[in-house]
Amino acid sequence: MERKQVTTTFFLMALAAIALYFCYLIARPFLSPVFLAVMIAIVFHPVHVRIQARIRGRNKAALISTSMVLLLVVVPAVGLGVVVSQEIRGLYLLLNERSVEQGGWNPYLMHAMERLLSWVGQYINVSTLDLRGALLRWLEQISRVLLSWGAQVVSNIISFLVEAVVAFFTLFFLFREGGAMKERGIAILPLKSGQVERLFTGISDSIIANVYGCLAVGVAQGTLVSIAFLVLGLPSPVLWGVVTALFSLIPIIGSAAVWAPAVMILVADGHWWKSLILLGCGAGVVGQVDSLVRPYVIGQRAKMHTLLVFFALLGGVKAFGVMGLFVGPVVLSVTLVLLEMLQEANLDRSTE
Repeated sequence: MERKQVTTTFFLMALAAIALYFCYLIARPFLSPVFLAVMIAIVFHPVHVRIQARIRGRNKAALISTSMVLLLVVVPAVGLGVVVSQEIRGLYLLLNERSVEQGGWNPYLMHAMERLLSWVGQYINVSTLDLRGALLRWLEQISRVLLSWGAQVVSNIISFLVEAVVAFFTLFFLFREGGAMKERGIAILPLKSGQVERLFTGISDSIIANVYGCLAVGVAQGTLVSIAFLVLGLPSPVLWGVVTALFSLIPIIGSAAVWAPAVMILVADGHWWKSLILLGCGAGVVGQVDSLVRPYVIGQRAKMHTLLVFFALLGGVKAFGVMGLFVGPVVLSVTLVLLEMLQEANLDRSTE
């Protein structure tokens, strides 16, 4: 009888493993938006608890909480879109005006390159450079990049909208049934209630710490860009600092969405020194703040070593893409909690 029970248990475990693998294949395309929804639900859980205490009905409370998060995301996104469109339009008009003065885009770019080379030629020998050939090759590469980028824009927008719908749909049910889901997880896992609570606490602390890290990076980058704009005499340094802080929350694009167009405007106006200073400040200082501030803040908040957090962020991005910025610290936190549990279990055995 015991042998049959062991065989049945292993058979059920094998079937469960196979079923879980197929469930993973089904859910794999939606893992990023689902994880994003989980992260948002954890961050806004205290707010949702207060809403739920005042609003009768789980559906109404979950709908209000989801709508609130949606407004907090959509309003800044629309504002950023307006600011970026105005910035791009202003840059295009300025460059177009300068190109008309020179008789077209090619003469304008050639004139700009000649001015740049003449300025650089004061310090190094550039007489052997093929200016026209290099410019034509550069324009050809840019046209190829723009064509390939334009072809991907529509598909990226569609996939982004689909993921946004999945994320907010999942968020609604997490707000509505998050407590029940947690209780089911505690019941399924073959661990003590205290151990399961430590696992959930580790995940929650690492996610909240990452949010604090994002906010700290935004404040730091926004402040640095404001100072750079103020020193260089660029308009509205405080406004562009706030815009930089918001853009820092967007992976890949980041603060470069603000200081890179400003560099191009300075080049178009002939302010070479200012453009080089802003380029060096943006790429060498502002752009590197993320790799310094985020690991430190996450490590302090989640009580993990800064070096471990640093490698968790880099490795997470390489393994999971942009979402690895959040997945990496969560995996590290869970691993550390599990190692602590194993150590405690070994100590309990040795004392028996």
